[in-house]
Amino acid sequence: MAGKRAAKQKDDGQEPAADGAAVVVLPADCRIAAQAALKAELLGTLKQGAIVVLDGSQVERADTAALQLLVLFRRELHARGGTLAWRGASEAINEAAGLLGLAQILELPAAGLA
Repeated sequence: MAGKRAAKQKDDGQEPAADGAAVVVLPADCRIAAQAALKAELLGTLKQGAIVVLDGSQVERADTAALQLLVLFRRELHARGGTLAWRGASEAINEAAGLLGLAQILELPAAGLA
């Protein structure tokens, strides 16, 4: 259940990773309405460290705004010398990124590996 999962996460919405990386779990509804909260969370990870892991396995809906935000985040993270990794990427996020030609830029894992 989403409430139980959210309760297990830290107050900032990020989960700690064993290797010290910041883990950001993308919301199931990753569309424009969720972008303010997601942007704040991503900006927080830029201050934390050099490794950020995105978990997109629960994404059910994604739009261009969400993917634009992720592209900008990836560029800023790389500009700061950071590394982006994926814990998983749902079919929805892979499909949206594929339609927009952003799968390679976002360094998404192959659809079968998500």
